[in-house]
Amino acid sequence: MASKRYVSFPRREGRASRQAHADLPEGTFERELGKEGFFGPATMMYHRHPPTGWSSWHGPLRPRAFDLTRLPPGDRDPWSCHEILRNANVRLRYWTTEGRMERLVRNGDGDELLFVHRGAGDLFCDYGRLPFRQGDYIVLPRSTMWRLECAERTTMLLIEATNGSIAEPDRGMLGRHALYDDGVLETPRLDEAFLAQQDEREWEVVIKRRGELSVVTYPFNPLDAVGWQGDLAPVRLNVKDIRPLNSHRYHLPPSAHTTWVGNRFVICTFTPRPFETEPAALKVPFFHNNDDYDEVIFYHEGDFFSRDNIAAGTITWHPCGFTHGPHPKALQRMFEPAKPMTDEYAVMLDTRDALEMGAAAQGVEIEAYAMSWKAKDGRPIVPPKPPRLVAAE
Repeated sequence: MASKRYVSFPRREGRASRQAHADLPEGTFERELGKEGFFGPATMMYHRHPPTGWSSWHGPLRPRAFDLTRLPPGDRDPWSCHEILRNANVRLRYWTTEGRMERLVRNGDGDELLFVHRGAGDLFCDYGRLPFRQGDYIVLPRSTMWRLECAERTTMLLIEATNGSIAEPDRGMLGRHALYDDGVLETPRLDEAFLAQQDEREWEVVIKRRGELSVVTYPFNPLDAVGWQGDLAPVRLNVKDIRPLNSHRYHLPPSAHTTWVGNRFVICTFTPRPFETEPAALKVPFFHNNDDYDEVIFYHEGDFFSRDNIAAGTITWHPCGFTHGPHPKALQRMFEPAKPMTDEYAVMLDTRDALEMGAAAQGVEIEAYAMSWKAKDGRPIVPPKPPRLVAAE
């Protein structure tokens, strides 16, 4: 029987740094090869050329991007919204709606996470009324009945934990108040607005189970609770209440920004933070092989410092199995950022199992994305000299 999971032991060959993501040998680009999405054994390679310096791409593995703002609005039923990506454990959909939902919905296939990209309004559910606004995450436990009353046109990213749950990450030695304090989480209230919406007219509830829809009709509004107690309820968290981890001497991996976890997937949130101040530390995401996870990023708001020409409402998908990292323009700032802080909000979904593209995504794909790492003038990209080496000359 094997004594450990991997053949893993430290070695060093040629010109290499003793510290990952800092003190790179002059004239090199760093690439991380790792297991288990930054949690397993890893090796840092040092290359003369950027690992994304390809000249062509063919085949289904290519990196993809989708302009979701080109999708037509949906109706007032989330079951008809656009499916973008999916696998057996997770479904990612995009929904633009407005006004008031006249029917209730209920997802029997798993917990649902709503991310409010644009808009505001109220969510009414079994537990009461929960106001929402731009930048809110709303976690709905499996089979919660709910509907929206939108105060303005609303666009949401929907992530379903198929046959599973969405939970908070293990914060380990950081403690329960890091990233966000549980005290900032909001739950629905049985307030006057909730009691006022209770009536005796006929209501339909559209239930999804095993991907199929059923409709049950009540001669009254089934959102008629007058009280509840327990430790299961929808919760709301706004991205402005997330306080990101930061190290001034080391560029932290995306896993440090994990906000929610599901069965074989994680959801991370990138929010504004100071850049690293150690002169020789990387200021941009390091090149890495995503050999265990598919990586998806939804760009919500701001200036996305590691990507060129990416606008809010775009989603990128890097399937498992190739190297990726910052675009050429960002590489020129790998040691000296143009400003003291990042200015971006983005949602990242990393899945342990391969994703499949939904029909809606195919019609809004940005075909040229795979070649966006290519230098515009065709000349090789030369790595900037680390500041410590410049000072030593």
